Amino acid sequence: MQSTQHAPSDDDFDDDIPDLTTPYWAAKMAAATIQRGRPRAATPKVSTTIRLDADVLAAFKAQGSGWQSRINAALRKAADLP
Repeated sequence: MQSTQHAPSDDDFDDDIPDLTTPYWAAKMAAATIQRGRPRAATPKVSTTIRLDADVLAAFKAQGSGWQSRINAALRKAADLP
């Protein structure tokens, strides 16, 4: 059995897919809110540089992903913050 390749035509596409170039869908797409990245936190984190002992950093990283959050929690606890 030999297959023939051809350029896709309108008959190759599913009829259930709406034509997004119609005025209705063009207006919907233009009015859609575009969200990029993470949602903004109520209290955003601040990027900073901190020098830690290598063994302290290694210990937090050895516990797996989320090590930065665990360091933040440990610092909050040490600073007696909620």
